[in-house]
Amino acid sequence: MPVLKQGSSGPDVTNLQQKLKALGFDPNGVDGNFGPGTRKAVIAFQQSKGLQADGIAGPATLAALDGASASDGGTDEANTDSAAGGATAAVGDDAATNTEPTPVISSATSALNLAGLAGHLPAAVIAQIPETAAEFGITTNLRLAHFLAQCALESTGFTATVENLNYRAARLMQVFPKYFRGVDTAAYANNPEKIGNRVYANRMGNGSEASGDGFKFRGRGYIQLTGKNNYTSFSTFVGEDCVANPDLVATKYPLASAAFYFNSNKIWAICDRGADDATVTRVTKAVNGGTTGLPERLKNFKEFIGALS
Repeated sequence: MPVLKQGSSGPDVTNLQQKLKALGFDPNGVDGNFGPGTRKAVIAFQQSKGLQADGIAGPATLAALDGASASDGGTDEANTDSAAGGATAAVGDDAATNTEPTPVISSATSALNLAGLAGHLPAAVIAQIPETAAEFGITTNLRLAHFLAQCALESTGFTATVENLNYRAARLMQVFPKYFRGVDTAAYANNPEKIGNRVYANRMGNGSEASGDGFKFRGRGYIQLTGKNNYTSFSTFVGEDCVANPDLVATKYPLASAAFYFNSNKIWAICDRGADDATVTRVTKAVNGGTTGLPERLKNFKEFIGALS
């Protein structure tokens, strides 16, 4: 029996979507692609059956779906699917009850003291944490404090979600010297699109300067997801085409894309080493490549770990 999760596609997903829809759990379309809508529908169904609400359609969930489809009701299951993955999302009861959706809090993230963050983070950022934490294994307050400390610095206090490439000629030689040696910087000055297309050309999966990929796939999100290859990998993970619509990273997935970076670069293991300055420094080097802004990152970490404790 297959295990279906976000990013899966094909006839098995189509069948899954049809069953969910017939039972009143709308997957937001029956197209054979397991995206966010299908995941939320799976979570809603799992919750209604007492299954682990992880958004992964494994053997127990698929068996429960088959039983529910056959009897238009089914029985509760005590089994769980894969322990991997998981997401918190708004879910509802059976369609027949027509009640308002209620949030499902993953057991993996229930230990996070999100209430303590009020007043320390914008409400819009706090609202993104449960699903992001469940999806990317942010299971402790220590991990969350390290993560938020880095995001806060990289995004100027969670205010910037798109890379600013508006540089004067002199500044271009300071920030991107290797890309402007022997080049008339005046032709690029204060033109973000031209600058992005030059400095990100022919790397990270981008095409030539003329392709426009550099500016199209410039940094977005709270930790600046950059380059076509990274946008492609992130799209596969979240099940939504951020290559065709890169602005989704900035508008819908600013926190999730940052967590994807931590996950891909195995930074959680560094976070787990402790709450001392040395660990914050190690995390900073993994994120920044150096120690730029370290004093502020340390300050951020102390604020967040204090709020979460």
